[in-house]
Amino acid sequence: MIGFDSRLFENRTVVVTGAGRGIGAAVAVAFLRCGAEVLVHAGRDLSHVEGDLLARLPAGARPRLTLLTEDLSRPEGGQELAREILARTGTVDVLVNNAGTMGGRVPAGTETREDYDHVLDLNIRSVVALTGALLPALRRSEGASIVNTVSISGRSGGSAGSALYSGAKAFVSAWTKTLAKELAPDGIRVNAVSPGTIMTDFHRRYSSKAKLDATADAIPLKRLGTAEDCAPAYLFLAAGSLSGYVTGQILEVNGGQLMP
Repeated sequence: MIGFDSRLFENRTVVVTGAGRGIGAAVAVAFLRCGAEVLVHAGRDLSHVEGDLLARLPAGARPRLTLLTEDLSRPEGGQELAREILARTGTVDVLVNNAGTMGGRVPAGTETREDYDHVLDLNIRSVVALTGALLPALRRSEGASIVNTVSISGRSGGSAGSALYSGAKAFVSAWTKTLAKELAPDGIRVNAVSPGTIMTDFHRRYSSKAKLDATADAIPLKRLGTAEDCAPAYLFLAAGSLSGYVTGQILEVNGGQLMP
């Protein structure tokens, strides 16, 4: 399915947040295919893992998979998830900060404090808190890597009602670059994957069929992306043998939808 060495991440511990479905699930499965021990944050509960994650596990991979739950939309969610992770491992080789969502389209001028808090807690506060709490475990690794999920909307701007989400993803993009500079002396590389319009539950919830059809027609490759299209980018950025001189970069995965 993915043309990477099945031993690429052998004996490496990988944490993937927001991996109960969609891009996160595809990324977790890809790391398992490459031999990693994977701690999966599956969201607030395990309701989605059977179809999106567990049904796609490679043969023999289940013992290398640990499932964790936590509500990262709560202000303390990042710290509490970090405690769960550190109770199971003292070293983290790869951290994939993938959890995040829009939470609904909010027209300009109608934003409430609750709207701000929901978007910022999930897309920014939990990412910063979890990463900070796991830094000692990342520093214990030889050649650790952090890969954040951002979005094409953080660079080009999203469609109507997504200003808070797009702004949050722009924050994570800038934070990725600053963190890469700060952690470079520790040998920790920090990069991000920026998906375009990927056909997951996110767009099934927040975009109409007509809008998605029009978007697909405008993309040079003439189709929407899939979660599996995105997964190899995370493996590339996480593997020191493939991208050991790459840090502070945002890798666009969008079929040509954005060519910066």
